[in-house]
Amino acid sequence: MTYVVHCRKSTREEGTPSVFKGLPPKTLFRSRVFAMTTEFNEIYLSAVIGRTVINSKGEDLGVLRDLIMVPGDVFPEVSHIIFRSRKGLKTLPWSEVALFTHVVISSTGMHPPGLMPYEPQEGHILVKRDLLDKQIVDVDGAKVVRVNDIKLGNLNQKLCIFSVDIGFRGLLRRLGYERFGERIAHTLGKEIPQAEISWEYVQPLEMNSSRLALNIARNQLNELHPADLADIIENIPIQNIRTVLDSIDAETTGDTLYELESQMRNVVISQMDDEEVSDILEEMEPDEAADVLSDLPEQKAQELLELMDQEDAEDIQELLEHEEDSAGGLMNPEYFRLSSDITVGRALELFKESAREIETIFYGYVVDADDRLEGVVSLKGLLLAVPETHITDIMEENIKSVQIDSEPEEMLETLAKYDLIAVPVLDGHNRMAGIVTVDDVLAHYLPLILKNKRR
Repeated sequence: MTYVVHCRKSTREEGTPSVFKGLPPKTLFRSRVFAMTTEFNEIYLSAVIGRTVINSKGEDLGVLRDLIMVPGDVFPEVSHIIFRSRKGLKTLPWSEVALFTHVVISSTGMHPPGLMPYEPQEGHILVKRDLLDKQIVDVDGAKVVRVNDIKLGNLNQKLCIFSVDIGFRGLLRRLGYERFGERIAHTLGKEIPQAEISWEYVQPLEMNSSRLALNIARNQLNELHPADLADIIENIPIQNIRTVLDSIDAETTGDTLYELESQMRNVVISQMDDEEVSDILEEMEPDEAADVLSDLPEQKAQELLELMDQEDAEDIQELLEHEEDSAGGLMNPEYFRLSSDITVGRALELFKESAREIETIFYGYVVDADDRLEGVVSLKGLLLAVPETHITDIMEENIKSVQIDSEPEEMLETLAKYDLIAVPVLDGHNRMAGIVTVDDVLAHYLPLILKNKRR
């Protein structure tokens, strides 16, 4: 597959177009056939690297070595080609490239005015050097992959990166064994699958090429589930972690930190300054922030707490004082509070006001002025009740709860026995301290389950 500019058909009487003059007979024949019969819109990088670059008279200028890319409106675009001549590396603007095929590459004139010696510049992104064989993040598949080849294509008369090939076929193509591989696969009754990712779903990890995709991929990285982002971070070189962190917002970074294994989490935190980390901790739920800090050296944790908003820091500090695997250590101190003197309609108004600030709202907890638990109402119960109904008429007074020092087994038993999604946690004075959700308890058991499964 190739990409060529428009070239009108010629007949024997019209003679040979000047762009092909001087080529060896075999190359001349193949080039004329390709130019006269079909216009191709796509070409792989492996098909053009190492091909001859000629001028309009057919005289050799050199051999293609790379392409310089710049951000485009939709896809990254080629601004210049780089080729090796007898006098060293040269560059030619894309606007002065007349023919670009897997057979030959031609300039628009005999002495192109834009032909210049190549001088490396900061910010230059070279396709072969910066992308080929590099790790990238497939933001659509939420995984880290390696680039085996690159598909280029024509968009608005510009040569752009359309996609990257991450499959075995791309590797075979680069090595020159694609047809051989196809014959072997055909003999075995198999096919070599295509494995390409559109550029819009790519986030390069190399620092000098990251800016190419940031305008597209930054928002897409924010849309990935934090668990997927954590998997990505755990599978890339440490020096590339900063690129991913710079592409996501503070809230997403916090959720991702929580999903990381403690050792990797501390590595990631070491890539950030303390002010940045404290800002991220403030965006996290208190129980998750406490988990993150509990895995850090005590002095480091205290330094970060001192940089945080005082109210947030106090909530987290209180959680850190409890045993990590107790109800106090697992609970979230933020919950949906209701008072006994309101109607269902007012409770639903409060729900809408609180929904953005509170992570988990499955139940509303009716408490008095001293935070003593009086009743519980489910969100479903609120939605089904008449708005004028008094909250005490629909709340459940036979409340199932756990103590602040309860162990995971007791929490799990209560949640399972009474089919609860969350259970209230009471302190030593039977005051509401927070809630523990079923996913909090399962997260405690999951590492143990995985460990036993590996045995």
